[in-house]
Amino acid sequence: MQLNEEACPVPESVLGQLYRASPHGLDALIDIVPPQTRAMLAVYCFRRAHLASVGLAIAASCEEDDLAQYGGNLGADLFVKSRTAETVAESFHSQRRKISLSSGPIRQLPPLVDEEDDD
Repeated sequence: MQLNEEACPVPESVLGQLYRASPHGLDALIDIVPPQTRAMLAVYCFRRAHLASVGLAIAASCEEDDLAQYGGNLGADLFVKSRTAETVAESFHSQRRKISLSSGPIRQLPPLVDEEDDD
């Protein structure tokens, strides 16, 4: 863990399940997380670009006081954003970054040439 790195309030396996969940599955997973932990998780996710939409979806199920307690002004703003989003679950899946893999070589290396010894 890096210095100043915030610890995730849930096990990484749960975080992975939340990230991969369908809109309906996300609601079911969020429901199993206690309210205070849910607020911490919403703030944790929202602070990370690749998880911001997950944080927004989680915040939609949180109380304003919990979000403000664990996230301060960010938590209060997150509460407002989660309530003004048109459809949080849809934005979660439409804004989630796609993972792409390279289809070709990253770097072209010149061919190796054997040099003859002059001995």
